[in-house]
Amino acid sequence: MDAMPVPPAPEPGPLPAYRLRVAQGSLSADSAQARAAEALQDLWRRTRGYDPHPDEPEQGGFFGRFLRRKPVAPEEAPSGTPMGLYLVGEVGRGKSMLMDLFFATAEVPRKQRLHFHQFMQQVHARIHAWKQRHGETADPIPPLADSIAQEAALLCFDEFQVHDIADAMILGRLFQALFARGTVVVTTSNTAPDELFKGRPGRDAFLPFIALIKRRLELLVVDASRDFRQARIRDLPTWHVPADARAEAALDAAFAELTGQAHGTPETLTLLGRTLAVPQAARGVARCDFDALCGRPLGPADYLAIATHFHTLVLDGVPRLGPENFDKARRFITLVDTLYEHRVKLLASAEAVPDLLYERGENAAMFARTASRLNEMQSRDWQALPHLT
Repeated sequence: MDAMPVPPAPEPGPLPAYRLRVAQGSLSADSAQARAAEALQDLWRRTRGYDPHPDEPEQGGFFGRFLRRKPVAPEEAPSGTPMGLYLVGEVGRGKSMLMDLFFATAEVPRKQRLHFHQFMQQVHARIHAWKQRHGETADPIPPLADSIAQEAALLCFDEFQVHDIADAMILGRLFQALFARGTVVVTTSNTAPDELFKGRPGRDAFLPFIALIKRRLELLVVDASRDFRQARIRDLPTWHVPADARAEAALDAAFAELTGQAHGTPETLTLLGRTLAVPQAARGVARCDFDALCGRPLGPADYLAIATHFHTLVLDGVPRLGPENFDKARRFITLVDTLYEHRVKLLASAEAVPDLLYERGENAAMFARTASRLNEMQSRDWQALPHLT
């Protein structure tokens, strides 16, 4: 008796991975996400085995190679370079999840997935190292693009956004040079290309970069019917009393639910010529303890950087407040006001409910407004509001 023919194995890639998650019930079916997964599957096919034949590896590691590079003039992308993708949509529509499925299944020998803010921090550090070695007048962009392209033929960026004029001035030439070296870019963003850096001084000089992005990346709008992230947040308790081991475990679980990982990685925000360290961050969620944000001399600019960069803050160990620690209370008031104005979602452990955090003594009346905001921020209606950057 003849053996039964073996059916062909299903094609790998982001679309089958997405469909499997829906079938298993870990994702809810959504037509917009399915269309995005189909577009990512098409790019997966076009990049399968893609390798634009980098130079032979050199000794000395990334910085050693970078510092020895000689400038090479950027050109147009070589023929045969696959177009990249620019996934845009409101927060919580599953853009990062879809890109992660693409990245995990991409059969590209050299690939990297970075938060865009992290990428720009690395770029600034490498440019600084180059200029220290070669002088302020040396052009670091071509050798920087050489090194990045040698590290990755596929770059996946999460949360592409441009708020800083220094970033804006670098991006155009750097991305032109990366595309000239055959690098494929896939990125998520809450902002359409034509809206990037809008209303900021110096935007006219940024317009050629926008044109380059539109020429090299296919725009894919992910207009899912619901905010999946907000649905997860609305199901989570947001204020845990007291700040004990049980509360810490609850915040651990919330961080894992919102980010898909148990722990974040340290992240450094750059502002006004200095830096602000965030102990844990992942997928737009930051986690800090109270003293890290309110126990040292931080101010409005620091809290604004947090509020515009992260859509959710997990805060451990809010103590009882009063005249004896009013410096901390004053900073906490400023932090809450900034989070509130930018609609950042706050999950916290504390020694008391908001109305009882600062009960008596000088400035207790001033804290009443903060307590009211903290209570409002726990409501389902407020949790449904979009993050404002």
